[in-house]
Amino acid sequence: MRRTVFNEDHEAFRETVRAFIEAEVVPVYDEWFAAGQAPRDFYYKLGELGIFGINVPEEFGGAGLDTHKFEAVLYEETSRAGVQFGGSGVHVLLALPYIKMLATEDQKKRYLPKFVTGEEMWALAMTEPGTGSDVAGMKTTAKLSEDGTHYVLNGAKTFITGGVHADRVIVCARTSAPSAEDRRFGISLFAVDTKSEGYSIGRKLDKLGLKTSDTAELAFVDVKVPVEDLLGEEGKGFSYLGHNLASERWGIAFGAYAQAAAAIRFAQQYVQERTVFGKPVASFQNTKFELAACQAEVDAAQAVADRALEALDAGELTPAEAASAKLFCTEVAHRVIDRCLQLHGGYGYMNEYPIARLYADNRVNRIYGGTSEIMKSIIAKSMGL
Repeated sequence: MRRTVFNEDHEAFRETVRAFIEAEVVPVYDEWFAAGQAPRDFYYKLGELGIFGINVPEEFGGAGLDTHKFEAVLYEETSRAGVQFGGSGVHVLLALPYIKMLATEDQKKRYLPKFVTGEEMWALAMTEPGTGSDVAGMKTTAKLSEDGTHYVLNGAKTFITGGVHADRVIVCARTSAPSAEDRRFGISLFAVDTKSEGYSIGRKLDKLGLKTSDTAELAFVDVKVPVEDLLGEEGKGFSYLGHNLASERWGIAFGAYAQAAAAIRFAQQYVQERTVFGKPVASFQNTKFELAACQAEVDAAQAVADRALEALDAGELTPAEAASAKLFCTEVAHRVIDRCLQLHGGYGYMNEYPIARLYADNRVNRIYGGTSEIMKSIIAKSMGL
């Protein structure tokens, strides 16, 4: 079936990204993997390539486009090569929408030029120890000073992707206690400068997968946040968070589909080269049937991911549709990658093979951005159940 989601501009971008990956990432990726993060200067290279500015208005140094299709190409190309671009996905997919939606013109002038170049890397800090998916249960507080010039931030966050290298972090904190009627009430968002006194990075977390993205614990002890760094209106943070969940969940869905497609590519290459009992593994009927079944599932996931992408770009992707796409694509990826690893035999368990790293990287897709169980609850609610 002919795929219609991408045009000539997207394919030209694909060629550029593929060449960049081969030249700048693949030769050093094992070093990143061992270090547990991409080097900070790599993000300057992404800025020079123009990746951070695609959806940033031209007056702030960007390309001024309004589409997620270039991000989709990035998902496909990084997965195809078996690499990750560190924490840069959070910078673009999660942080940028909040800046564009909530920042004042003055804030945009301060934030976006450095965002585009990679001089300031951004992250998003929602999750706290003990809260998980229950964002409304957060304990981090931000109290306005008596003179009204700044907020005093106290608390802790965990599982913050990009947290080690981040120069600014969008921190969710309580500016008011929850009300009896609405426990979501009183949450606000702040663009916190990580060089602020009292801001500290705790452990760089040792994850099962996504080894090259720096994920950290953060702590705030009497951190002074200027009122000029409040994003949006005080107390409306929870509604802002909900507004961007559809794009976040689409990103996870599309990334999962791309990983599943890459797994088939890795497995197909391996079984054609590997011989058992004097014959290529690809010659056995079980191998053919397994890969054929995987391809059928990936074809379906691609259709779902592409349809969600078109709806997202049109501003029509509903929360339930995003949840459905995430649930379906991540479950497909889980099954396909597992079957493709099985075809590698014992070598599939070795980290020197991309299928092993992909297996570990993929597992979090059914957890972050809302667990599969949360996705099912959202879909069921949309069905009136």
